Amino acid sequence: MKSRWLTIAIILGLVVVNYIDRSAISYAASDLKSEFGITAGQYGIISSAFSIGYMLFALLSGPMVDRFGARRVLIGGMFIWAAATALTPFAGGFIGLILLRIVLGSGEAPCFPAATRITSRWLPVQERGKALALIGGVAVSGSLLVGGPILTQLIAFAGWKGMFWILAVAGIAWVAVALPSLKNSPSEASFVSEEELRYIRAGQQDGEDSGHQEKVDWGQILRNRNLWLVGLGYFSWGFMFWAFMYWLPQYLEGEFELSIKEVGGFSIAPWAAGVVGALAGGVIVDRVYKRTRSVRSRFVIIGVALLLAGLSVLPIPLVGGNLTVAVICISAGVGFGFVTGGIWWVAAIDAAPTQPGTAAGLADACFALAGIVAPSVMGFVVTRTGTYDGGFITMTVLCVVGAAAMLIFAREPSQQIPDDRPSTEDGLAATV
Repeated sequence: MKSRWLTIAIILGLVVVNYIDRSAISYAASDLKSEFGITAGQYGIISSAFSIGYMLFALLSGPMVDRFGARRVLIGGMFIWAAATALTPFAGGFIGLILLRIVLGSGEAPCFPAATRITSRWLPVQERGKALALIGGVAVSGSLLVGGPILTQLIAFAGWKGMFWILAVAGIAWVAVALPSLKNSPSEASFVSEEELRYIRAGQQDGEDSGHQEKVDWGQILRNRNLWLVGLGYFSWGFMFWAFMYWLPQYLEGEFELSIKEVGGFSIAPWAAGVVGALAGGVIVDRVYKRTRSVRSRFVIIGVALLLAGLSVLPIPLVGGNLTVAVICISAGVGFGFVTGGIWWVAAIDAAPTQPGTAAGLADACFALAGIVAPSVMGFVVTRTGTYDGGFITMTVLCVVGAAAMLIFAREPSQQIPDDRPSTEDGLAATV
C-alpha cells in the first residue's frame, strides 16, 4: 500500500471508532432510562448535548489543526473522548450524562477538520473525491451499519456498562497505531518515496504541501459564499442524519414493538444504503469534475441528492404503521443523503485551499448544530404528539430548502484548479 493511502486508512479507522462510539448511547437508551430514570424528552436533550461540545470545538479545532497540525490535535482529542466514554456508566443521572456527552463531543470534534487537512496534504486533487467519500461517507455509514450488530452483541456479552469500557479501549488502541504512523504531511514522513512525494505535490495548489500554518485568515473564511452554502446544506442533511442516528433504534422499537436484536437487524438496511450512496457520490463527483472542471458541479450534485433524500422520507407519515415502507423510505433517504458524504469536505477544500481545517471546522459546526436541534426536536415531537410524523416532515422541508440553496446560489471560485492535472482514474492507476 502506498504511503498516502496508509495514512487515509488510519483516518478511516478513526472515523469508524468515532461513529460507533457516538452512536452507542442510542442502543443503551433503554438501560440508561432504567438505571437513571431518564424520560424520552431528557434522552433527546442528552443526545443533543454531544453536539453542543462538538459544535463549539469544531469551530476551535479547525484553526488549531491548521495552526498546530492534525496529528497532535487528533491524538489529544482521542484521549478526551476515550475518558468520557469510560466514565459514562458512572454519570449518576441526567446532569452527569449531559456533561459527559458535552466532553465526548469536544473530544470527537477535531476528527473531520483534521481528516480534511490531512487529505488535502497527502493526496493530489484528483484523488480527494474518492478518499473523502470513503472518510466522510463510507466510513460513517459503514460504522453505523456494523455498529448496530456490534453494539447489541457487546451489550449481550458485557452489559451496557461493559460496552462503553470496551469502546474506550478501542480508542486508545487507535492512538497506539497512530503515534508512530500518522504524520501531518508527506514532507514530514521519512517513509514516503521521492517519486510518490513528487506525484502528490504535482496535484496540489500552492500552500497545500505544508503540515500547518502560522495564522488563520478569518476574513477569507467568513466572506466565502460557497463555504456558507456548504454549512447550510450540511445542516439540512445533518438534521436527518442525527435524527436517525439517535432515534432510529427508539423508533423501530417503539413504533413496531421490535426487540433490541431485531432493532439491530433492521438498522442495517439504512446504513447499508448509506455505504452505497457514499461510494456512488465519490465516483460521481470526481467524474463530473473531470469532465466539467467546475467547482459548482459539487453543489449541483449535493442539491440533487438532498432533494431526493428529503422526498424519500415524506411517504412515512402519509402511510404510517408499515414497517416495510418505513425501512425502505428511511434507507432511500439515508442512501441519497450519503451521496453527499465526502463532497462536503471536497467543497470545503475548494473554498479555502490554504485553510482546509478551519473551513471544515466551520462546516462541521453547522452539522453539529443540526445534531443539537434534531434529537431535541424529535424528543419534543414524540413527547407532545406520540408519533414521529412531525420529525419526518421537518426532514423533508430542510432538505428541500438546502437543495434549493445549493442549486441556485453556488458560484465558481476565483481560484481554479489547473486543467492539466491527471484525472482520478489516472491517479488510481498510477504506479507511484
